[in-house]
Amino acid sequence: MTGLRGRRVLVTGAQGTFGRHLCAALRAAGAEVVGLDRHPDTTAAVLGCDLTDPAAVAPAVRAAVDRLGGLDLLVNNAGVGGPAPAELPPDEAVRAQLEVNLLAAWRTTAAALPDLVAARGRVIFVASRMAVLPLPLAAAYGVSKRALVAYADALRLEVGTHVGVSVVYPSMVASPIHDSTARAGLSLSGVSRLEPVQGVVAAILRAATARRAPRDVATTGRGRLEMALARHAPALADRLVRRTVAARIAAGDLDGASLAAGMVRRHRDPGR
Repeated sequence: MTGLRGRRVLVTGAQGTFGRHLCAALRAAGAEVVGLDRHPDTTAAVLGCDLTDPAAVAPAVRAAVDRLGGLDLLVNNAGVGGPAPAELPPDEAVRAQLEVNLLAAWRTTAAALPDLVAARGRVIFVASRMAVLPLPLAAAYGVSKRALVAYADALRLEVGTHVGVSVVYPSMVASPIHDSTARAGLSLSGVSRLEPVQGVVAAILRAATARRAPRDVATTGRGRLEMALARHAPALADRLVRRTVAARIAAGDLDGASLAAGMVRRHRDPGR
């Protein structure tokens, strides 16, 4: 797949921040695009589907593929975030992130695979830098995205002879996905650097049009460096994250965040 003109593409999370821009860019490049989203939009060829409902996914994928007349590319873009300290027991927010970020992509991919195999197509998973470089107080997001990468790796071993499998790793983009984290007083300011949504879309398009499907795609040069550091010098990466978080705690940035209370207390009274 070296071009997009005439390619038949299915995008999940089509009404989200990445999804809207991605669908527009794909169409501008000449692709035929159908989206899946909890919020349908007939004017934008977005079919309604709750990706967390096992009974709903396969029929929705079938309807999208029938509308396209086949399938050349699936972009698993749907995702949710939110705070979730690893020291606390998992709650509904944790389960929601695992359900949407991992299981929804798994279901959608399984439903689409026969058509992708027939077309010798590709599947792209939109993961996160936190899949390789986790941050504290966001365990569910990091775990779900790391699990998504593990699923992509297993899928590649099973179907890679016929379907290209790529993973794209954005960092932080201004998006409603961060709203619940901000409301909890856990802003990522000072920990992650914002990148433009256009860069994420461009990385997805590069993965889609490369002569051979790339395995892992960073969205920025900084992202490539952070991924390399996390993979080849994980202890150093841990120290850098701990130092950054300690500086935020010392500055009082997390004083109003109840979910961070345990970590703040331990940093300020290490002997306790």
